[in-house]
Amino acid sequence: MRSIRSPFTGPRGRRTVLAATGLVAALALTATACDGSGDDKASDKPGATASQADGNGGGKVQIPADIANKLKEHGIDVDKWAGGGWQNWDKDKWLSEAKDFVNPVIEGLWKPERMRSAKEANKTVTTKDAAAQGVSDPAPRPVGATAEKTPYHDNAAPVGKVFFDSPEGTMVCSGTVIKDVNHPGKSNLVWTAGHCVHAGQGGGWYRNIAFVPSYNDLGKPQQDLAGASQSEVTPYGTWWADWASTSNEWIRGGSETGGSGAAYDYAVLHVKPQSGAKSLEETVGAALDVDFSAPAAPQVARMGAWGYPAAPPYNGLKMFKCIDQPGRLSIDPSLPTMYRIGCTMTGGSSGGGWFRVVDGKTELVSNTSIGPADNTWLAGPQLGPKAERLYQNMSKTYGGR
Repeated sequence: MRSIRSPFTGPRGRRTVLAATGLVAALALTATACDGSGDDKASDKPGATASQADGNGGGKVQIPADIANKLKEHGIDVDKWAGGGWQNWDKDKWLSEAKDFVNPVIEGLWKPERMRSAKEANKTVTTKDAAAQGVSDPAPRPVGATAEKTPYHDNAAPVGKVFFDSPEGTMVCSGTVIKDVNHPGKSNLVWTAGHCVHAGQGGGWYRNIAFVPSYNDLGKPQQDLAGASQSEVTPYGTWWADWASTSNEWIRGGSETGGSGAAYDYAVLHVKPQSGAKSLEETVGAALDVDFSAPAAPQVARMGAWGYPAAPPYNGLKMFKCIDQPGRLSIDPSLPTMYRIGCTMTGGSSGGGWFRVVDGKTELVSNTSIGPADNTWLAGPQLGPKAERLYQNMSKTYGGR
């Protein structure tokens, strides 16, 4: 197992300024001048293309013929989708009928005020669900979330917000720009949580999923964002997901409290800009490698979780982070152990990346999945072979375009 060469040393519970600064500095170094197969595959039809605006900027909704035919079987007028038909969750049965992810671009939908109104996508575990089982370590002491330095593009360039629509309304999570090993330097991949793209057991894919890197880059307070321009809120644009993939374990077992899918609660988005030819990585000037080695918690001195918490006492407008030595959380003896750290971030931080520094390099090693009602800790999945197969399938099938 690779050792960590960073300031993250010392006994558990020491939350020094050096520790926080070390991880931030390593993350900032990734920013430059902005110049699958397998059981985890989300779709059984990798040749199908997701919907997107036409190349001429006309905003025409394009939906694969097989999905369009299925919608028509339920009396859905595909041409009215972008005009508001997507809001009819009950009639069109999209969640249960459409196996493939389809996310037509609706230009102008994600305006600043709509983004600010988004509610947190939260998976809160009960006392019973969080009860120590098997190899679980004692619950960690709470670690107060600290605000990330601004501008975010200089200190945490890969981090952003994931917006989507669900039957419950407009929702928000967090996400991270990751590298695409098959398309170096030109990644359009974003890592987030499975529950930020799919409803889990009995549900289906969410809609209008988009990623905004360095959201509210200057960390302006709410009163200063009233009437803010699109560029102030989304300095690097709004990137629509034209494909998404999550684990079959989340699709089959995910629930409001995480359920049996929590240990596999991860997802990868492939995004496209509404205009322009540069990749997401080229645009923001940063992307992180993903560590799929699933290092054991006792072998990791420090991990940091980044995100945009949106539930009180936070409002989703600013980026925060927590750094702690991870422990182990076992929600079921038959499931993989999850990482757990002390952290007071609330819902909205879901899907945000967990980072560690290895040989001076910052890597994504997990993402926020579940937490307790009192917001004292967060837990995230270990990323092993199943997660790597999902990532490789996304990269090889949909990456680089």
